[in-house]
Amino acid sequence: MEFIDLKTQYRRNKEEIDRRIDQVLEHGRYIMGPEVEELEVLLADFVGVKHCITVSSGTHSLEIALRALGVGPGDEVITVPFSWISSAEVIMLVGATPVFVDINKESFNMDASKIEEAVTEKTKAIIPVSLFGQMPELEKINEIAEKYEIAVIEDGAQSFGAMRNGVRSCGATHMGSTSFFPAKPLGCYGDGGALFTDNDEMGETIRAIRTHGGKQRHHHTHVGTNGRFDTMQAAVILGKWSGFEEEIEARSRIGALYNELLYNTCLTPKTLDGNTHLYAQYTIRVNEESRDKIVAGMKDSGIPVGVYYPKCFHEQPVFEHLGYKYGDFPISESASRTVLSLPMHPYLSREQQEIVVDQLHRQVDLH
Repeated sequence: MEFIDLKTQYRRNKEEIDRRIDQVLEHGRYIMGPEVEELEVLLADFVGVKHCITVSSGTHSLEIALRALGVGPGDEVITVPFSWISSAEVIMLVGATPVFVDINKESFNMDASKIEEAVTEKTKAIIPVSLFGQMPELEKINEIAEKYEIAVIEDGAQSFGAMRNGVRSCGATHMGSTSFFPAKPLGCYGDGGALFTDNDEMGETIRAIRTHGGKQRHHHTHVGTNGRFDTMQAAVILGKWSGFEEEIEARSRIGALYNELLYNTCLTPKTLDGNTHLYAQYTIRVNEESRDKIVAGMKDSGIPVGVYYPKCFHEQPVFEHLGYKYGDFPISESASRTVLSLPMHPYLSREQQEIVVDQLHRQVDLH
């Protein structure tokens, strides 16, 4: 059984993916070839914004977004302590200081009610993470940001394709960021990412920064970086694009069935009112005392499972200098010690889900 089944996805889209890759090999424009612009137009339309700018990774997209906003030394950026480390490390990469606020215990996403107490005169941006496949209460976050005149960058690396109140992830804030890492809901076959915005000036700035600080060769208007997206990776996404909305629907259906089958076995994920959920990871919660034993038992029985994420940011050595301590973010800390992610992908059969659930029942009963 696969935790995330990329092989089946490739087989289903093989003809078109191969055709798209062959086109790139024929024209030979491996960097910023025509497929890159084609994909950017397609994705901007899908999200419902003016500009999509593809970049070399989801991490790089967040860093470029902060640079485009002029965030740097002396500035603060608010984010969560429970996510993949990219959400916070990019803040330090531009010389700014991460400020953490706790998460909502049901959605695993930023608790909007805790943001204002973290805002200072140094705050320049907020990075809420749309963790596991659904969006936070972005309308509340946007309202706070507008009040204090700070920007919001949605980290939609795990939620691309999800919606909140009819608005797509990456299109609900000043800027949206996503990742095309292979395991993401919309992935390529390497690293990649994208930024989304309705702001024309910001779109131009991002395009310049991703290409060494200039849109024209040998004319550099910004301090930039090599953040370009490979043409071959754009071709891969274009090759699988026709099945993406069907995969979104399948993820929602499979997640709902897990919820049904796991009733009374563990704490299943909740979908916030107004949200759709992609279940980038189908993440349950079990008892802290037995979590590691359940993980080991599942793996021993041939069921691949994962823990996203076993430590919060403020427990990582790299962030020790920020002065946080264990107990500062109790909801995040509890999540890190109780979460468990089950196999999840659009091609998971009911029979496979029943096998996973049956084994989880056994492990929970044992421990």
